[in-house]
Amino acid sequence: MDFGLVLQTDPPAWSVVDRMRRAERLGFSHGWTFDSCVLWQEPFVIHSQILAATEQLTVGPMVTNPATRDWTVTASTFATLNDMFGPRTVCGIGRGDSAVRVTGGKPTTLATLEHAMHVIKELAEGREVQLHGTRVRLPWVRDGRLPIWMGAYGPKALELAGRHADGFILQLADPYLTRWMVDHVRQAARDAGRDPASITVCVAAPAYVGDDLDHGREQCRWFGGMVGNHVADLVARYGDTTGAVPAALTDYIKGRDGYDYSHHGRADNPSTEFVPDEIVDRFCLLGPAQAHVDKLRELRDAGVDQFAIYAMHDALDSTVDAYGESVIPAMS
Repeated sequence: MDFGLVLQTDPPAWSVVDRMRRAERLGFSHGWTFDSCVLWQEPFVIHSQILAATEQLTVGPMVTNPATRDWTVTASTFATLNDMFGPRTVCGIGRGDSAVRVTGGKPTTLATLEHAMHVIKELAEGREVQLHGTRVRLPWVRDGRLPIWMGAYGPKALELAGRHADGFILQLADPYLTRWMVDHVRQAARDAGRDPASITVCVAAPAYVGDDLDHGREQCRWFGGMVGNHVADLVARYGDTTGAVPAALTDYIKGRDGYDYSHHGRADNPSTEFVPDEIVDRFCLLGPAQAHVDKLRELRDAGVDQFAIYAMHDALDSTVDAYGESVIPAMS
């Protein structure tokens, strides 16, 4: 199993670079950042410095979206980074959440996301596309390579990931739900004539290493609120009694009453009081290092290739150290 580190691009930017460099030394293979340029600093500028400061780390956004960036600019950015540092980027992408909502926008449709993934990958890898009725190509790209990993929860999004994405990002660490969603992605891949094993599965969730479970829960409760935004969209689309989405995912948001994006991804988020302890325990990895190893083995058995740590809490560095010292070696 590979391991990634997910950071917010809070200033100073150099602290993000330093932590990614340290993570690589500890055995992490991927460095991810949020992409929400109003709430945090511009990630792609920082990505260039992370790539310059590391040797093998693969770097990308978790996740970008088709709405806030022109697709040709996104493709050119990735292609430029790869030309400078070698093929060490990955494009994590979804319909959009905080990046679009804080400016009054809405997530894109799946049809738009599908088109964007196609255009970004084709351009970044040097091929021509039709865009707004015009043929477009980046003429300077040579031997380009850009994996596209798509974030998804609902049935139609999971099908799209299986049909078109190189990887699938699932932002929760519940083994039951992980297996359910991975099975949907892989079946969609089979139906499309693809090899299901060719799709990389990445689970991203908070990990907090420590013996005080109550404190760890409070530090990670924000994640249930963040996931709840996506779940609320699913309930609005599919309802909560159709069986299209497991009740194990949707039941907990019944007490949800809005969401304040000014506290998005923060341990002190006041919009997460509706998230029960059970959800925090299921969606996150808590407790001593061995408890993390035990759950990661369950996730690996469910088809997970990479676990990416959301490190937004008061034990960021000690948790990353514990993974490098105990957890990653145990999962090798």
